[in-house]
Amino acid sequence: MTYRNSVEGAARGRPRDAALDQRITAVVLEVLAESGYEGVSFEEVARRCQTSKASLYRRWGSKREMVIAAVKAGPAQRGAGEPIATGSLRGDVLSLCRRLDQTMRAADSQTAMLLLQAGLEDPDLCEAIENAVGPTGARLPRQVMDAAIARGELPDGADPFAFEEVVGAALLLRRVNDLPVDEEYLSALVDTIVIPALKASSGRAPLPAGIFSGHPAPTAHETAAHDAKENA
Repeated sequence: MTYRNSVEGAARGRPRDAALDQRITAVVLEVLAESGYEGVSFEEVARRCQTSKASLYRRWGSKREMVIAAVKAGPAQRGAGEPIATGSLRGDVLSLCRRLDQTMRAADSQTAMLLLQAGLEDPDLCEAIENAVGPTGARLPRQVMDAAIARGELPDGADPFAFEEVVGAALLLRRVNDLPVDEEYLSALVDTIVIPALKASSGRAPLPAGIFSGHPAPTAHETAAHDAKENA
């Protein structure tokens, strides 16, 4: 074994520094709040942590992985990964709403807004965060929809658009404006808006992707308007 390989092997086998891990993830969230997803870089995080870029690359292979780790350790830490299965559609939807509100309130409002923006700009990041931390509450998981259809609570062909368009936007606006999100509010949101809209979605023409779906896309009309403006 060469000297270089033995050094690299020792580095790979070196125990992780938990305190440094916490400092790094805190700095990532700090940079997100200040500069958005595009502002996060290995160079900037290493500078603020007073550590080397090599120490970051030993932990994560990309910026996306580093951001996901920061979200998992910070805003999404409590309750992350726990399945949503209360036995009823109403219970599942309320649980998802509570989880999303908890996640948003674990971060300052600017970070919550920038994480949403990052997800809109990078659908793969949005998908990766959802997969890494478990249901965040931003989306209505397919298994929740399927279980509700099997119980007869939703008709075949129901679409998650209403949940993924309305719930995240409403809770984010309340978070930004420091408005309360208590059980009375969540019950009203779920009972009068979300569940009726989910039931009404069956049999309609294909609905657009909700803003929190991970894959929002402009409508054909919006695309045509944008192209006309660009070509003017």
